[in-house]
Parts: sequence; structure tokens; C-alpha cells
Amino acid sequence: MNIRIRYFTAGFAGLLAVLAAGVPAVAETLDQAWEAALAADRRMRAAGHHTQSAEEALAAARGARLPRLSVEGGYTVLDNAQAIVVTIPPFPPQELPLGQDKGYSYRGIVSVPLYTGGRLSSGIEAARAGVQVARQDEARTVLDLKLQVVELYAAVLRARRGVEVAEKNAESLTAHTQDVANRFHQGQVAKNDLLAAQVALADARQRAIQAHSALDLAQASYNRQLGRALTEPVVLDELTPQPVNEELAALTARALQQRPELAGLGEQSTRLRQQAASERAASRPQVYMSGGYRYEENRYQLYEGVWSATVGVKWDLFDGGIARHQAGASNARAEAAAQERDDLASFVALQVRKAQLDVTETRQRVDVSREALAQSEENLNVAKSRYRAGLATNTVVLDAETQRTQSYTNYNNALYDAVLASQRLRYAVGDFLVTGPGRPDGMSSSSSEAKP
Repeated sequence: MNIRIRYFTAGFAGLLAVLAAGVPAVAETLDQAWEAALAADRRMRAAGHHTQSAEEALAAARGARLPRLSVEGGYTVLDNAQAIVVTIPPFPPQELPLGQDKGYSYRGIVSVPLYTGGRLSSGIEAARAGVQVARQDEARTVLDLKLQVVELYAAVLRARRGVEVAEKNAESLTAHTQDVANRFHQGQVAKNDLLAAQVALADARQRAIQAHSALDLAQASYNRQLGRALTEPVVLDELTPQPVNEELAALTARALQQRPELAGLGEQSTRLRQQAASERAASRPQVYMSGGYRYEENRYQLYEGVWSATVGVKWDLFDGGIARHQAGASNARAEAAAQERDDLASFVALQVRKAQLDVTETRQRVDVSREALAQSEENLNVAKSRYRAGLATNTVVLDAETQRTQSYTNYNNALYDAVLASQRLRYAVGDFLVTGPGRPDGMSSSSSEAKP
């Protein structure tokens, strides 16, 4: 892709700032802006940590199926050694020691679940769905962030065009005011014409000041989103809207398949249903096997070290309905997530439809406003010629200049509204998450657009 060199048009001061900073005036593309924003945004980092947390929870759920090894040891001191009293008539009672008053002990035990009624497998599936929920949330963050970046990107371009229009308006009125002043000094026009021209010029200069301020604010907002210094020079590649050739049905179908919010709610419903199954399984028999070795220092005991193996069953026959009610609560939340997904699917379809209508509307506005540009230029030239010939009043010239400025403003607004409409359609369909050649990105670079 050819990268064109452009200078941001915040007047000569902006160009000098770029050169003084030593920054090469190479236009930054939208893809480069997205890449910088994704790397700098804290919400993306937070979403990544949420995904990492969900992956760790899945690993923990899988680990519950594996054997568990535990070891312990200690040294015990008793105030009295353990003993029993033995009475064998006709002998007097005798104390027989059973253990030492101090000694060390240790043991190691391995246990593994044999049957849990589906508690562990359902827990694993719930954790796996939780990972998908976190990943879809991360994708949604990417989608929202890219839309914010493109809106700020377009705002800078719109403000830049606003500066150009305002400066051209002030330049044109400056020339006209000088012409009126010359004619006034020659006694050809009344002083009222000169005053009216001077007032119009003052208004134009004020609008130019406001336009420069708006451009500076737009650039600062853009830099903030990309994690840069607010005063860093902004040099952006131009953007133009592209036609949408797909039918509404195809766009809607792709949106329902690609939008991460829909996939996330679907996975959330799955996670809650699996969680309900795991909670319900807790009321079933839990079979486990354990084995190990135990050593206890005791010279009065025949075998100080003992090996053991156990197959055990634990079954909560009555738990007050806790497991049943917990499972019911999870199932209810799963049904709520499913209903929310169905409602969101309807909203996404409406969002796609609105975005497509906006694309059509803004492109028509661009065509209409483009036609008015040449007409407004011609109208201004005719008005000035007639004024110089004494066939028109000064008001006609000022009105023509106002119409010309408004024509360029209308065109620029229509152009960048069309740019945003294309991108918002991409957002609604979920194409921001699609990478690679052939993606319907709705944007292209161009330098052929009309300028004042």
C-alpha cells in the first residue's frame, strides 16, 4: 500500500511543530492507530487478565480429577506417657505403658476420586465455558476500542478540514474587504459596505480561531486514546467511505455469527447449566480411594510403620436441600442469559439495519453536497464580478461567501459521516475482529476529495 505524506493542516504552526520535533511527516493509517491503541489501552490489559484468570480456573477444575498427595509430620511431647491399669487377681493392679511421653511421627496419603456423580466433569465443562466467556468479553473490548479509535480518527480529519474551510473563508473575506476598502476610498461605495465586510471578516477570523482550537482538542483526544503525549503531532492518512455491496440479510447473518456479545451470552448460559449440574451432583454418592504410609515412634508398639489402603464412600443423604436449590438458582441464571441473548440478537439485527441505512443516506448526502461545491464557487465568482461592475450589492457577495463556506462544511460533514457510517456498519457486523486480505473494511485511502 502506498503511504502518502501529508501534513496536518493546523496552519503553518502545526507544520513547524512537526518539523521541529523531528517526527517524520508520514501519515498514520487506521490499522496502525488500532494497533497502538490495543497495545496502550488498560481495558485490554484488564480483559487479558480476566481471560488468564478463567484459564487458571479451568486448570484448577481439571486438577481435581488427579491424585492428591499430602504429607505431614511432627514431634509430640506429653505431660504423661500413655498407660493402662491392668488388674489380674490375686495380683495387685499394674500399670502397663502404651506409648512414649515424646516422639516424632509422619505420614503420607494419596487419594483419588473414583466416582463423583458428574460433579468434576460438569465443573470442568463450566470452567471451559467460563474461558470462552472471558475470551468473548476480550473480543468485545477490542470491538468497542476500535470503534472509539475510528471515531477519534475521523474527528481529527473532520477538524482538519474545518480549519481549512475557516482559513479559506477568512482569506477570501480579507481579499474582499481590501477590495471594498479600495472602492470606498475612491468614493465608489458607501461606508456601510466597508463596515459590513469588516464585520464579516472579524466573524470569519473568530471561526478560524475556534476551528484551530477544535483541531487541537481532537488531536489531544486522539493521542490520549493511543497512550501518547497530548501535544504529540498527529499526522493521519485520509479516509473515504466505500460502498456496501452485501444484502441486509447477509450482513445480519454474519453479525449474528460474529458478534462476541452474542457468543459470550451463549457461553455464559452453558457455563451456568454445567455449574448447576455440578452442584446437583454433590448430592450423589462420592466414591474415593486413598492409601498411604504412617510412622509413629513408639517402642511399646509392635509395628511403628503401617501401610494402608481405603476405598470410601461419602453420601449426603440430606443436606437441607442446599444442593438442589443451588442448582435451581444456577439454572435460572442460565435461562436469564439465554433470554438476554435472544433479546440482544434482535437488537443486533436492528443495529445492522440502521448502520446500512446510514451508509446509504450519507453516501447520497456526499453526492448532493459535492455537486453544490462547484455551484457555490461559481456563484461567488459571479457575485464578485457583478459587485465590481456595480450590478450587485455588497450583501450579495457576503451571502455568496457564506453559502460557499456552508457548502464545503456540508460536504465535509457528509464525507466523514459516511466514513463513520461505513465503520459503524463494520462494528455492527463484527468485521473489526476479522483480519486478513479481503475483509470488508469499508475504508480506503484517497487524496482526490474536494478541498476549499
